[in-house]
Amino acid sequence: MKVTPTALPEVLILEPRVFGDARGFFTESYNARVFAEATGLHDVEFVQDNHSRSGQGVLRGLHYQLQQPQGKLVRVVRGAVFDVAVDMRRHSPRFGRWVGVELSEHNHRQLWLPEGFAHGFLVLSEQADFVYKTTDYYAAPHERAVRWDDPAIGIAWPLAQAGIQAPTLSEKDRAAPLLAAADCFEA
Repeated sequence: MKVTPTALPEVLILEPRVFGDARGFFTESYNARVFAEATGLHDVEFVQDNHSRSGQGVLRGLHYQLQQPQGKLVRVVRGAVFDVAVDMRRHSPRFGRWVGVELSEHNHRQLWLPEGFAHGFLVLSEQADFVYKTTDYYAAPHERAVRWDDPAIGIAWPLAQAGIQAPTLSEKDRAAPLLAAADCFEA
């Protein structure tokens, strides 16, 4: 497994080995021992797997949980997305900064987002199946969001490049606060 740090050093791009031939391909999408050795993260334990399907132009996020914070290992098994992490740790020197990477069924990339980061993605393909593992359980009372288009964060969503005039948002994401008013990780 190849591991590449991003501009937010705790957020990692993971590229598992893919074996392909005329029949198709095989990849080991997760192996606890390989993950720990490749990333140096020996205490990560996943407790929940999630799967979402969304159409082109759907933007989900930017979400995080203040209590019961979740580390996430995310990937796309069908289609393509632009995946984003935002540092929500108020005392971090990188507070409010973001990184984005394309994840697709073709590049097999995964993104590791530790606790303390908001997460979101924009579907670039006609449809995308997005799967991810979490280190804690979903807890609706503790879920928070920050606006996807906050100019203080300045995410360069590839809307125009993907032929998307405006993203499709949930009501919750449309009503999310700006970073200046968002609840953040204080420690």
